[in-house]
Amino acid sequence: MQRAQKNEIIEKLRAKADRAGIAVVTDFRGMTVEELTDLRVKLRAAGIDYQVVKNTLARLAVKGGVHDALKDHLKENNAVAFGYDDPVVAAKVLVEYAKTSKKFSVKLASLSGKVIDAKGVTDLSTLPSRPEMLARTLGTMNAVPTNFVGLFANVIRGMLYALSAIKEKKEAA
Repeated sequence: MQRAQKNEIIEKLRAKADRAGIAVVTDFRGMTVEELTDLRVKLRAAGIDYQVVKNTLARLAVKGGVHDALKDHLKENNAVAFGYDDPVVAAKVLVEYAKTSKKFSVKLASLSGKVIDAKGVTDLSTLPSRPEMLARTLGTMNAVPTNFVGLFANVIRGMLYALSAIKEKKEAA
């Protein structure tokens, strides 16, 4: 590979890494082309870039960037998945695929510059996605005024029942 080609690959990887909120390093040793293609299709549908790259080029690409902590861990067979919008989605897709494939595994990840191990990525995959969290938060925020209105209506209703009882008592007398 020519130096110009290597520089181009490094710059493309650096751009992806700097945009990504999460970079997950995976081991794909022993996988067939069909299996890798299936994985790439699933990742692409989730908006995640997946790239097999030489470790030396990957180290140069992440050096000095957001995911600089990964450079010391890039050894043996590696592929890197870059998740841009929601780190939980990337973790979920990769962990689910790792459960179905005996040859594929998640090694570690860099989440906003902090390295997390494979167990941490698995734990991250169990969290609700960003839209789910926003929906839960909105539901909680909506529950407070709804409960307040219900409570206030009960107070007024109780007062109306008391006034109605007093009225009936005076009319009966």
